[in-house]
Amino acid sequence: MPGIDDLIPSAMQIRKEAALKEAEKAEEYVRLATATEAEKRALIERLSKPSGKTEEEKVKLASTIIQRAVRNGLTEVQVYRFPNSLCTDKGRAINQMEKGWETTLTGIPKEIFQLWTDHLKPRGYRIAYQIIDFPGGVPGDIGVIISWGDD
Repeated sequence: MPGIDDLIPSAMQIRKEAALKEAEKAEEYVRLATATEAEKRALIERLSKPSGKTEEEKVKLASTIIQRAVRNGLTEVQVYRFPNSLCTDKGRAINQMEKGWETTLTGIPKEIFQLWTDHLKPRGYRIAYQIIDFPGGVPGDIGVIISWGDD
């Protein structure tokens, strides 16, 4: 029959085991946080560059998105969401609705604005870039909305 020391470890031994488990959890958290941050940086890097799509591909994509929204009875659709770091001022001009805010856009958000300017605006579509969340009370992600309904 096992002795009491085999059945019930000392409190010191339990504390050591608990500390080891906590250290393992902390290491895993740091590893995951580092990986997540690296993925986020890679995504922002990719989004800050041109999409590589041809003008025809962009127009077809816009058409598909708009037609799907119309079939669902909508008069507007959010076509894109991006981190504020893709604006040269982190979205400040968009948030303040300053004249010339579009000059702060980079990468794909800038491409979308150009597509609207070249093809959608002449056909009566409207575009809005707006801050759609405020983590910690500061501007966060930005949404791009295309609309065609009466205002």
